[in-house]
Amino acid sequence: MTRDDPLADEPFSYRATKSGLVQISYCGKVVTTLSGADAVRFLSKVESAKPEGAQLAMAKATGHFKHGTERNSRDKGRLR
Repeated sequence: MTRDDPLADEPFSYRATKSGLVQISYCGKVVTTLSGADAVRFLSKVESAKPEGAQLAMAKATGHFKHGTERNSRDKGRLR
């Protein structure tokens, strides 16, 4: 994974099942499963997106990405 763009290596993948579930994997391991309206909404986003957009949609669905608001341990003392 590159430090500048962790999604460049395409670590996420998904699999839609016949029963309507969507399993999202990170580095080959299933990390979340979507069902119902969430699965339909996700599939409509991913199937019409470019690869970069699809990776971002999967990252958002799983929560495995940084929002930009996290702080490093070295930053804790400065903002008080």
